[in-house]
Parts: sequence; C-alpha cells; structure tokens
Amino acid sequence: MQNKFIAAAALSLLVLNPLNAQADGKNGVAAVVNGEKITVKEMKQGYEDNPQIKERVSFDDFYTKALDVYVNGKLLYQAAEESGVTDTDKYERQVQNAKEEIARKLYLEKQVEKKVTDKDVKNLYNEYKADFKGQKEVKAKHILVDSESKAKDVISQLKKGKDFDSLAKKYSKDKAVDLGYFTKKMMVPEFSEAAFATKKGTFTKTPVKTQYGYHVILVEDIRDAKPLPLKQVEPQLKGMLTQQAIGEIFADLYKNGKVTKYDMDGNEIKDAVVMPKSEQ
Repeated sequence: MQNKFIAAAALSLLVLNPLNAQADGKNGVAAVVNGEKITVKEMKQGYEDNPQIKERVSFDDFYTKALDVYVNGKLLYQAAEESGVTDTDKYERQVQNAKEEIARKLYLEKQVEKKVTDKDVKNLYNEYKADFKGQKEVKAKHILVDSESKAKDVISQLKKGKDFDSLAKKYSKDKAVDLGYFTKKMMVPEFSEAAFATKKGTFTKTPVKTQYGYHVILVEDIRDAKPLPLKQVEPQLKGMLTQQAIGEIFADLYKNGKVTKYDMDGNEIKDAVVMPKSEQ
C-alpha cells in the first residue's frame, strides 16, 4: 500500500511539474534516460515539495521506490516531445492554464502565511476559551429495539439485576452500545431529554421512543464539558482564519483593481462585491 502511495504521489509530481534535468550533477546523478540526466537534487526537491510524502517516508525510502517513476516520467515526456504533442495549441493552452493555477496557488499561500500566524491562532483559541459556555455531558449506553413491549421486557430484566451489556448484546439493533460522552445537542431531542433526566448509575424506567425505535438508556457518568485543547482544535481554527484571510485578499484585489463584467447579450453586469465581515 505504501509503495502505491509513493508511486502515485511521485507520478503526480511528474504530471504537475515536468522534470528539469540538472546537468551539474552536484548531488549525484540518479539516472540517465536517452542522454538526459535525472539528478538526486531534483528528486530531493520533489520530495521536499510534497508534505504528504515527507510525513509518511524518509527520503531514502522515497528515492528507492520513486526512481522508476521518475525514469518512466522522463521516457514518457521524451516520447511526447518527439511525437509533436508539445507543439500543439492544446498543449500550449493547458501549459498556460497550469502556470496560472500554480501562480494563483503560490500567491494565495504566501499571502495567507502573512495573515495567519501562530499568534493569531492562539488569540482565536483564547477567545474560544473565554466564550466557552459550560455544558453538561452525559456518558451513556443504550439498547435499541423495534417495539415498546420488547423495551419494557429489557427494563424488567434490568430491574431483576440482569447485566446491561449482556442484554445489549442479545437484544440491541445498534451494535454501538457505548455512546461515550455527549452534550444535549448531539442527540435527537427525545433521547437527550431522557438521558439528561436520568441519574448517574441508573437506567430509564420507561422506553424512550425516537425515529430509530425504542431505547433503554443507562447513564454511567455526568460531567461539565470543558474547552478542547489547542492541539485538537488548531486545524479548525487555522481553517477559519484562512477563509477569513482569503476573503480579505479578494476584497483588496477587487478594491484596488478595475473589473467590468458583461452578460451574454453584452450588457454590463452590476453586482456588489461581498466584503468579508472584518471590513463590513
């Protein structure tokens, strides 16, 4: 599986970034394909430019598994050049589109890096903690059955001292018996109302009907919810700041640029630019 991942990733590098042979051989030659060199340097650069690969394998492992992919890519590119593909209008259009897409991507990345700093993430996290409203969380298990009579039978057996997990294994349609901790909003209203009204260490004395069937709920613990640690919410916080930053970037581009749009009949389109919240 890992070999397939490396091969696929390396192939994507070749498709998106055609190899530029380095003739100086400063870091050694990896292969020579019909007189053209593939250097260790360019393979190293391909590795460094792909974080997904770096997270999974070392460069030595990447080199061993990707070398044939680079060779195949060079053979294919040479054949394409020889066939005249690179002289066609279609090729030129796609090259131009690819250049523009890469330029857009790199520009946005650079601007977002300036706008979204570690300090910004930490500040947003501190706001999240300050605004966090303590909620109750319940840790519960449930047994889900088709009918009210069957749920009543389960409750009757629990009252006689039967083990909840054993009954769940025997009767429950939902094999995810242990629901872990959840807040009131995380479950359907009927289920939440019953669970949060049940004392710790006890089970519901009447069947709880929801759209899924009839539940018997065992509440194992009740606690106050706490803000999640920074490490756990950091990706979401960065995502929020990134979206905000991109909105600001486009707002600035529109503000400082001159854009005129027309409909299919040649009439000028008058539309308002949606400004990011921070500038409204």
